[in-house]
Amino acid sequence: MGSPLKSPRIDGRRLRSERTKQLIIEAYLDLLRQNPQIPTAAQIAERAGFSVRSIFERFPDLLALRIAATDHAFALGNAQAMPRHLDGDRRTRLRSQVETRGHTCEYWLPLWRALNANRGESEELKTRIQLGREMIRKRIELMYEPELSTLPDVDRHRTLIALEALTDFESWARMRELYELSFEEACAVWIKAIDRILPPTPAARRN
Repeated sequence: MGSPLKSPRIDGRRLRSERTKQLIIEAYLDLLRQNPQIPTAAQIAERAGFSVRSIFERFPDLLALRIAATDHAFALGNAQAMPRHLDGDRRTRLRSQVETRGHTCEYWLPLWRALNANRGESEELKTRIQLGREMIRKRIELMYEPELSTLPDVDRHRTLIALEALTDFESWARMRELYELSFEEACAVWIKAIDRILPPTPAARRN
Protein backbone atom coordinates (compact mmCIF):
# COMPACT_ATOMS: atom_id res chain seq x y z
CA MET A 1 0.00 0.00 0.00
CA GLY A 2 1.11 3.54 -0.63
CA SER A 3 1.93 5.98 2.14
CA PRO A 4 -1.08 7.84 3.51
CA LEU A 5 -1.40 11.36 2.20
CA LYS A 6 -0.52 14.14 4.61
CA SER A 7 -3.36 16.36 5.69
CA PRO A 8 -3.33 19.66 3.75
CA ARG A 9 -4.25 21.36 7.04
CA ILE A 10 -1.13 19.96 8.75
CA ASP A 11 1.11 20.89 5.83
CA GLY A 12 -0.32 24.39 5.75
CA ARG A 13 0.20 24.78 9.48
CA ARG A 14 3.82 23.63 9.19
CA LEU A 15 4.47 26.05 6.33
CA ARG A 16 3.00 28.95 8.32
CA SER A 17 5.13 28.01 11.32
CA GLU A 18 8.28 27.94 9.20
CA ARG A 19 7.35 31.28 7.68
CA THR A 20 6.82 32.75 11.14
CA LYS A 21 10.22 31.38 12.21
CA GLN A 22 11.86 33.00 9.20
CA LEU A 23 10.22 36.36 9.89
CA ILE A 24 11.40 36.24 13.50
CA ILE A 25 14.98 35.60 12.34
CA GLU A 26 14.77 38.47 9.85
CA ALA A 27 13.36 40.79 12.54
CA TYR A 28 16.28 39.91 14.83
CA LEU A 29 18.81 40.69 12.10
CA ASP A 30 17.07 43.94 11.15
CA LEU A 31 17.20 45.12 14.76
CA LEU A 32 20.91 44.31 14.98
CA ARG A 33 21.60 46.42 11.92
CA GLN A 34 19.97 49.38 13.64
CA ASN A 35 21.54 48.83 17.05
CA PRO A 36 24.48 46.54 17.99
CA GLN A 37 22.83 45.74 21.34
CA ILE A 38 21.21 42.31 21.43
CA PRO A 39 17.45 42.92 21.05
CA THR A 40 14.98 41.69 23.63
CA ALA A 41 12.25 39.16 22.93
CA ALA A 42 9.67 41.97 23.13
CA GLN A 43 11.55 44.07 20.57
CA ILE A 44 11.91 41.11 18.21
CA ALA A 45 8.24 40.21 18.55
CA GLU A 46 7.16 43.79 17.86
CA ARG A 47 9.36 44.04 14.76
CA ALA A 48 8.21 40.66 13.43
CA GLY A 49 4.54 41.39 14.15
CA PHE A 50 4.05 38.41 16.44
CA SER A 51 3.70 37.80 20.16
CA VAL A 52 6.60 36.97 22.44
CA ARG A 53 4.96 33.59 22.91
CA SER A 54 5.33 32.95 19.16
CA ILE A 55 9.09 33.35 19.50
CA PHE A 56 9.42 30.82 22.30
CA GLU A 57 7.11 28.38 20.55
CA ARG A 58 9.75 28.14 17.83
CA PHE A 59 12.97 28.72 19.77
CA PRO A 60 13.67 27.34 23.27
CA ASP A 61 15.49 30.55 24.21
CA LEU A 62 17.05 33.67 22.68
CA LEU A 63 20.42 31.95 22.33
CA ALA A 64 18.83 29.37 20.04
CA LEU A 65 17.34 32.23 18.02
CA ARG A 66 20.77 33.88 17.78
CA ILE A 67 22.33 30.66 16.55
CA ALA A 68 19.57 30.13 13.97
CA ALA A 69 19.94 33.74 12.79
CA THR A 70 23.71 33.28 12.51
CA ASP A 71 23.30 30.14 10.41
CA HIS A 72 20.81 31.95 8.18
CA ALA A 73 23.18 34.90 7.82
CA PHE A 74 26.16 32.68 7.02
CA ALA A 75 24.18 30.91 4.30
CA LEU A 76 23.19 34.23 2.76
CA GLY A 77 26.66 35.70 3.16
CA ASN A 78 28.25 32.65 1.58
CA ALA A 79 25.99 32.98 -1.46
CA GLN A 80 26.60 36.74 -1.72
CA ALA A 81 30.39 36.32 -1.50
CA MET A 82 30.82 33.64 -4.16
CA PRO A 83 34.29 34.11 -5.71
CA ARG A 84 34.19 35.76 -9.12
CA HIS A 85 36.75 36.44 -11.84
CA LEU A 86 39.00 33.58 -10.72
CA ASP A 87 40.60 33.51 -14.16
CA GLY A 88 41.15 37.26 -14.30
CA ASP A 89 44.45 39.07 -14.16
CA ARG A 90 45.87 40.27 -10.85
CA ARG A 91 44.15 43.68 -10.93
CA THR A 92 40.78 42.20 -11.83
CA ARG A 93 40.98 39.62 -9.04
CA LEU A 94 42.08 42.23 -6.52
CA ARG A 95 39.16 44.52 -7.28
CA SER A 96 36.66 41.67 -7.41
CA GLN A 97 37.71 40.17 -4.07
CA VAL A 98 37.95 43.51 -2.28
CA GLU A 99 34.61 44.85 -3.51
CA THR A 100 32.86 41.59 -2.63
CA ARG A 101 34.45 41.61 0.81
CA GLY A 102 33.55 45.27 1.29
CA HIS A 103 29.89 44.64 0.53
CA THR A 104 29.91 41.69 2.94
CA CYS A 105 31.34 43.88 5.70
CA GLU A 106 28.84 46.64 5.01
CA TYR A 107 25.90 44.30 5.34
CA TRP A 108 26.99 41.85 8.06
CA LEU A 109 29.16 43.98 10.40
CA PRO A 110 26.42 44.39 13.07
CA LEU A 111 25.87 40.64 13.29
CA TRP A 112 29.61 39.96 13.44
CA ARG A 113 29.97 42.42 16.32
CA ALA A 114 27.06 40.85 18.16
CA LEU A 115 28.55 37.39 17.70
CA ASN A 116 31.90 38.42 19.11
CA ALA A 117 30.34 40.35 22.00
CA ASN A 118 28.38 37.27 23.08
CA ARG A 119 30.69 34.43 22.09
CA GLY A 120 31.36 33.56 25.74
CA GLU A 121 27.75 32.47 26.14
CA SER A 122 27.99 29.44 23.88
CA GLU A 123 30.50 27.06 22.34
CA GLU A 124 28.23 27.00 19.29
CA LEU A 125 28.71 30.74 18.80
CA LYS A 126 32.47 30.36 19.16
CA THR A 127 32.43 27.58 16.57
CA ARG A 128 30.50 29.74 14.14
CA ILE A 129 32.93 32.64 14.54
CA GLN A 130 35.79 30.27 13.75
CA LEU A 131 33.87 28.91 10.77
CA GLY A 132 33.33 32.43 9.50
CA ARG A 133 37.04 33.19 9.64
CA GLU A 134 37.87 29.94 7.87
CA MET A 135 35.45 30.78 5.08
CA ILE A 136 37.10 34.18 4.62
CA ARG A 137 40.58 32.61 4.45
CA LYS A 138 39.46 30.01 1.92
CA ARG A 139 38.06 32.71 -0.39
CA ILE A 140 41.29 34.70 -0.11
CA GLU A 141 43.31 31.59 -0.88
CA LEU A 142 41.14 30.82 -3.89
CA MET A 143 41.26 34.35 -5.32
CA TYR A 144 45.04 34.72 -4.99
CA GLU A 145 46.09 31.14 -5.70
CA PRO A 146 48.49 32.11 -8.55
CA GLU A 147 50.50 34.35 -6.25
CA LEU A 148 50.27 32.21 -3.12
CA SER A 149 51.34 29.10 -5.04
CA THR A 150 54.80 30.61 -5.42
CA LEU A 151 55.42 30.67 -1.66
CA PRO A 152 56.76 27.95 0.66
CA ASP A 153 54.08 26.49 2.94
CA VAL A 154 55.07 28.51 6.01
CA ASP A 155 55.17 31.81 4.11
CA ARG A 156 51.90 30.98 2.37
CA HIS A 157 50.21 30.33 5.72
CA ARG A 158 51.55 33.55 7.24
CA THR A 159 50.52 35.58 4.19
CA LEU A 160 46.99 34.22 4.46
CA ILE A 161 46.90 35.20 8.13
CA ALA A 162 48.02 38.72 7.23
CA LEU A 163 45.43 39.06 4.46
CA GLU A 164 42.62 37.76 6.67
CA ALA A 165 43.58 40.20 9.43
CA LEU A 166 43.87 43.08 6.96
CA THR A 167 40.37 42.47 5.58
CA ASP A 168 38.69 41.82 8.93
CA PHE A 169 35.28 43.36 9.67
CA GLU A 170 36.73 45.84 12.15
CA SER A 171 39.38 46.92 9.66
CA TRP A 172 36.58 47.88 7.30
CA ALA A 173 34.65 49.55 10.12
CA ARG A 174 37.64 51.72 11.07
CA MET A 175 37.99 52.99 7.51
CA ARG A 176 34.28 53.67 7.13
CA GLU A 177 33.36 54.90 10.62
CA LEU A 178 36.52 56.36 12.15
CA TYR A 179 38.20 57.76 9.02
CA GLU A 180 34.94 58.34 7.14
CA LEU A 181 36.20 56.91 3.86
CA SER A 182 33.70 56.27 1.09
CA PHE A 183 33.11 52.70 -0.04
CA GLU A 184 35.34 53.29 -3.08
CA GLU A 185 38.11 54.91 -1.00
CA ALA A 186 38.09 52.05 1.51
CA CYS A 187 38.32 49.52 -1.32
CA ALA A 188 41.27 51.42 -2.78
CA VAL A 189 43.11 51.22 0.56
CA TRP A 190 42.61 47.45 0.75
CA ILE A 191 43.57 46.89 -2.89
CA LYS A 192 46.84 48.78 -2.49
CA ALA A 193 47.71 47.00 0.77
CA ILE A 194 46.90 43.51 -0.56
CA ASP A 195 48.86 44.21 -3.73
CA ARG A 196 51.93 45.02 -1.61
CA ILE A 197 51.58 41.89 0.56
CA LEU A 198 51.11 39.44 -2.30
CA PRO A 199 54.21 38.07 -4.07
CA PRO A 200 54.61 38.73 -7.81
CA THR A 201 52.15 37.03 -10.12
CA PRO A 202 53.67 34.16 -12.13
CA ALA A 203 54.44 35.18 -15.70
CA ALA A 204 51.86 32.76 -17.11
CA ARG A 205 49.04 34.61 -15.27
CA ARG A 206 50.06 38.23 -15.82
CA ASN A 207 47.87 38.74 -18.88
